[in-house]
Amino acid sequence: MKAYGVTNNNGFTEFSKDKETPTGRDLLVKIEGISINPVDIATRKGITGELKTPKILGYDGYGTVDSIGADVRNFKVGDRVFFAGDYTRDGSYQEYELIDERIVAHAPKETSIEKSVAMPLVTLTASELLFEKLNINPAADNREKTILIINGAGGVGSIAIQLAHLAGLRVIATASTDDKVKWVKALGANLVVNHHQDLIKQIHDLGIKDIDYIIGLSNNDPHWNEIVELIKPFGTFATITNLRESQVMDLKQKSVNFAWEWMFTKSKFKLDSMSDQGAYLEKLANGLDSGMIHSTVTKVFHGFNLENIKKATELVEGGHMVGKVVIKA
Repeated sequence: MKAYGVTNNNGFTEFSKDKETPTGRDLLVKIEGISINPVDIATRKGITGELKTPKILGYDGYGTVDSIGADVRNFKVGDRVFFAGDYTRDGSYQEYELIDERIVAHAPKETSIEKSVAMPLVTLTASELLFEKLNINPAADNREKTILIINGAGGVGSIAIQLAHLAGLRVIATASTDDKVKWVKALGANLVVNHHQDLIKQIHDLGIKDIDYIIGLSNNDPHWNEIVELIKPFGTFATITNLRESQVMDLKQKSVNFAWEWMFTKSKFKLDSMSDQGAYLEKLANGLDSGMIHSTVTKVFHGFNLENIKKATELVEGGHMVGKVVIKA
């Protein structure tokens, strides 16, 4: 079968790979769609030297179950599924992928492949941020709570806005262009501020003194002093990116809770909570089909091949995308 991988930090190569046989709780899925994520770029750039075996990236997948392991409980051959994957295993840039059923869900029935496959990784990341790291109860009355989402127009921000809005919070998103402002407002942001300008002044000008929850979805360092100033005492700051210059101890006097989010932790360490990800994705499928959740796909390449992987990667690597980039087989 065909696969697309990287052997260094410069680019992709096409190669042949044997079709694998699933065991245990694994599914073998015939890939029909993938989405490109910043983690793909970061992983490739992190390669030093030359790999002997190509690394297969890709952490969003959609396809049909081709075969199943002996211990699979929730799926059968022929099921349409979608998932975000496991960072420790080969990803979705291949014709067939092995994936643990616990981090897989039945694909939406009424939503297209391209709209569906754009969503797993970003939805899992946003869900774990909001409901596990920030400990927000979506069933509670959250109208008095405010969340600031820095980089609201990106992949994770675009779904975090929707989930926070559905949970009843007052949502402030950052966006820097007219198109991005329009985008985040359409997704449910109550207020929008420009992250290229003084966030403290903008938020105080809105009549808001401090903020219960802040999510950092881009480089935190340029905004660190603003985050420290704006977060409410006993509030929570969570991020998916690194702190290279900023010091977490700056949050100490406000007794601020701090949390990292990395979507792959549960599968990397084979935690029992892996199955939570399958459950989140089943809810996502229902949300997409019912219209409660809107797909954030904004660009689709047709044809699962090396050329389109390169083109889609260049778009994401440029750092100016609104929403998600998808390749449909």
